[in-house]
Amino acid sequence: MESTGSPFPRWQLAILLGTPLAIGLGYFYWRKQQTAIEESVDDVDEKADKKLKKGVKSISIDGDTTLSAANGVKKSAALKDEPAKKKDLSPFEQAVKHKESGNECFKNGKYDEAIKFYNQAIDVCPKDKDIDLSQFYQNRAAAYEQLKKWTSVEQDCTKALELNPRYIKALHRRCRAYENLKQLELCLEDVTAVAILEGFQNNNSLIFADRILKDLGMKHAKEAMLTKEPVEPSKHFVVNYFKSFSQDPVHKVVVTSSEPKGFVRAIKAFKDANYNEVINACTEEIETCEDDSEYKLEAILLRGTFYLLSGQYELSLKDLNTIIKNKEADAKLRSNALTKRASLHMQTDEKNLSFEDFEKAIEIDPENPDIYHHRGQVYLLVEELQNAVADFSKATKLAPKNPLTYVHKLYSEYRQAVNDQDNTKLFAKVEEFSEAIKQFPSCIEVYSLFAQILSDQQQFELSDDYFEKAMKIEPGNAGLYVHRGLLNLQWKGNMNEALKMLEKAIEVDDKCEFAYETLGTVEVQRGNLERAISLFEKAMKLAKSEMELIHIFSLKDAAQAQLNVTKKMGLSLASLMSSMPQ
Repeated sequence: MESTGSPFPRWQLAILLGTPLAIGLGYFYWRKQQTAIEESVDDVDEKADKKLKKGVKSISIDGDTTLSAANGVKKSAALKDEPAKKKDLSPFEQAVKHKESGNECFKNGKYDEAIKFYNQAIDVCPKDKDIDLSQFYQNRAAAYEQLKKWTSVEQDCTKALELNPRYIKALHRRCRAYENLKQLELCLEDVTAVAILEGFQNNNSLIFADRILKDLGMKHAKEAMLTKEPVEPSKHFVVNYFKSFSQDPVHKVVVTSSEPKGFVRAIKAFKDANYNEVINACTEEIETCEDDSEYKLEAILLRGTFYLLSGQYELSLKDLNTIIKNKEADAKLRSNALTKRASLHMQTDEKNLSFEDFEKAIEIDPENPDIYHHRGQVYLLVEELQNAVADFSKATKLAPKNPLTYVHKLYSEYRQAVNDQDNTKLFAKVEEFSEAIKQFPSCIEVYSLFAQILSDQQQFELSDDYFEKAMKIEPGNAGLYVHRGLLNLQWKGNMNEALKMLEKAIEVDDKCEFAYETLGTVEVQRGNLERAISLFEKAMKLAKSEMELIHIFSLKDAAQAQLNVTKKMGLSLASLMSSMPQ
């Protein structure tokens, strides 16, 4: 997963900046970036706290004609000298006088006194002075904020915005109030409005938006998981999953019975790609057969695997645990169950448990290449490239004729060369990929990964050729259409061709979550926010874990916030898209 050179995840850039590249990156990369973002937010807040302690508050209140005494600047004439008698001041001049007194109290940390002066300013100010009144309300909100009276902050900012709808400072302060009041949807709308009004140029606003997107995504994902239906995996996904387990016991089973029930029926359904029948057939074997049934443990493992593929993690964990705890079970069964449980732990964001399971699997079955292959994939996802290379190398040594392990070894070595800025090794790996194509001409992963490397190296035409060759070998692979569509955007800026590819991806596999998510993100860039939201909702139905849902909800919530804000502010989406940095 390539870096954008930005502190923001690519999925967020796709929403906030209209960036069309490499959408659909894994959750693990997104989470890694989140850590950096949260640290940046903490730094910003810490700096703000330091400024507060120093008494530098001119950035928090408006209409101030003075600076703090700490800066060595004299007060304005209005505050330095005794003003004219109150009867000689107009109501507006009296309001300004009260505001300036309030500002002085604010800077000295006397927030309750500041509020009293702002109250007086608001009371006497003529109602036709909209901009000035909005400043008075915003300044009073700033004082309430220091006292952490968040409801009052929200109310005063709302009044300020009624008078001046594009008042950025009031919007930003109301964001913080909504965040503290746990009204995250409204908070996101306000920070989105701020980002739009700032032309998406203020990194602090974008950092704030990203934090709220994550929190809101977590909230919505937890709610959705309570009622989420199991996901029927696509046939292509199942085929590829089992292809990654060269030692999976299901490949080794030789059924001797011809009676079409139980595990025999499950294996037949599996081989005929009738995957929706597998779980029920395995359950029949488990519940109706004796404990000494020839296929009972295989049925439990296969059922647990399909529970995993359909996102039913608790049921999957129960079945996998049954195999793992059975000390009399064959080593291949137990190591396979441990490897799959390790994958389950990654899906539920339990990284340490995942690696513990890989180690246990190696203890039981140290010569099983599948364990190293799958642990290598996890290392690749979390960008521990040296460990990934070591594991793929071990898997390749144990299974030298397996093209999957070999091509992943090459890819991880290429990534390591990029990371180390080792151009000699980088070009050597590109050459080795060329040779791998000749060695494994029917392996789709060789073409796909090589095409992605060529795209990374800006060799777009050659990359497109390899994607095209891969699609001829495996026309039902929706992911290839998605990647090729994105390549067209990056290479030629060809939106129409990209859309055709993405629509085709959904046509060939209507259960491809990646296709819905990517098409939705492209539609955001085009300004078709309502369609984008609909596509994200379809992707949500196909998500298998809470982590995946957090990611997709964040995409949807960002699009929904943009849609709501543009309607409220009377902005055209076309003008909004044209104002974004390219």
